[in-house]
Amino acid sequence: MKKKYSLKKNDKKISNSIKKTKKNTDRLLKVNVKTAKGRKISSTNWLRRQLNDPYVKLAKERGYRSRAAFKLLEINEKFHIFKFGDSVIDLGCAPGGWSQVAVEKTNSNLDKLKEKQGRVIGIDLKPILSINGAEIYLLDFLEDNFENKIGEILNHKVDNILSDMASNSTGHKKSDHLKIMALCESAAFFAFNYLNEGGNFVAKVLAGGAEMELQNLLKKKFKKVINFKPKSSRSDSSEKYVVALEFKKE
Repeated sequence: MKKKYSLKKNDKKISNSIKKTKKNTDRLLKVNVKTAKGRKISSTNWLRRQLNDPYVKLAKERGYRSRAAFKLLEINEKFHIFKFGDSVIDLGCAPGGWSQVAVEKTNSNLDKLKEKQGRVIGIDLKPILSINGAEIYLLDFLEDNFENKIGEILNHKVDNILSDMASNSTGHKKSDHLKIMALCESAAFFAFNYLNEGGNFVAKVLAGGAEMELQNLLKKKFKKVINFKPKSSRSDSSEKYVVALEFKKE
């Protein structure tokens, strides 16, 4: 029997908020930003985009640290990757939006006392403010001894591994694509070692050709692999997310 991916009641509220916010954007006056003395044009363009982005506003209203939280919310609405009691590793967790969503969806902060408590572990090179219900560690995922360090933190496998990691942009699309795909592949091999049977893996990729190699690799390890571009992902961005469901134990 095929697994149906339908929306839960609480997730529908989030979905409706996202749709309403996006619809209302067209009616709002755009905020104009003048280029200040000493400010680069690229910085001005970034600021203009932030001020006119409905998801930035919605993130502030809901207390999320970044607009990226809505991408993970949409992924969860569609594929139901989380449940109460799940354990999660969030690779590249700064500034913390994805970890906040994972905390809510796994009940790792025990917000619902009668439900199972999950566990959320955030990993990043950059220090971030603490998140209630999440354990944050300052670690380099690409270090040779990373798995030794994570082994000291974790004595069990987990239900979900997330990667919203991205390397610093060079401005050269092909180079940026290959760099982020190398990160995704490293995250995938980490997932193969640390996921429970039936677990899920979600990672950000950039369109560019090499992502098919990763997808073929994941298809050997998971029952279902989907490319998904959330509505909250900017339309001019080449990013999308590979969602690998139900890890197969060998």
